[in-house]
Amino acid sequence: VETSQTETATALIQAHIVPVKGVQTLSCEKDDCTKFDFQTIQSNVPWIDDYFLERIRRAEPVAFQVNESAASEVMPTGTASELQVQPEQALTSVEQRAIQVAFLGQRNDFATFVIKSYQVKTGAEYGLYHNEYVNLDLTQKKRLALQDVMKKGSEQKLLDALYEANIFWLNAHDIDKSKLKLSDNFYFAASGLVLVYPLYELVDYGLGMPELKVPYVALNGIVEPQYL
Repeated sequence: VETSQTETATALIQAHIVPVKGVQTLSCEKDDCTKFDFQTIQSNVPWIDDYFLERIRRAEPVAFQVNESAASEVMPTGTASELQVQPEQALTSVEQRAIQVAFLGQRNDFATFVIKSYQVKTGAEYGLYHNEYVNLDLTQKKRLALQDVMKKGSEQKLLDALYEANIFWLNAHDIDKSKLKLSDNFYFAASGLVLVYPLYELVDYGLGMPELKVPYVALNGIVEPQYL
């Protein structure tokens, strides 16, 4: 039994992207409609699949509600795609919301995924997007926060290392060390730990979501050895 549990916990993840079932593609209220496009992963680890499906349900509960009567009352003749292409002829404003889950990689019992979300409204100059990295401990069956992979009390050390490793970029964008904070949105890359910041937090929209890297050599004594 113990052997079986260990094999299950450290199984090599095999995953592919599939559409989320049970989602209404269009939801309308009065003069506003929302189009939904959700994709998640289907893998050989059921609890991981359930985790991401629940995340999507919590993020967009309206998409899982039946609202066909409301849609038929306000939607003009034509498809949703036609409304998007010719918004000036539409009787409603349409907002598009998309979520996609992807599997990025695995090292022993540590696996990383990303939840990509995007939303844009008809007539908007550009949409908003966010990439949320999810790091899972396959043995404990839980998500790991940044503090979970760090040695206790090493927050300031990581902040110092983060600043030193990115000092030229930070100075170029007038970001003082006192304004720099640790981000709980992170992943481990081939070159080190990467902290990801939301749109607008550090720089303007045009520069996207900044990714500040700390090389592995600077993480000794900061990050727990099993994650290096």
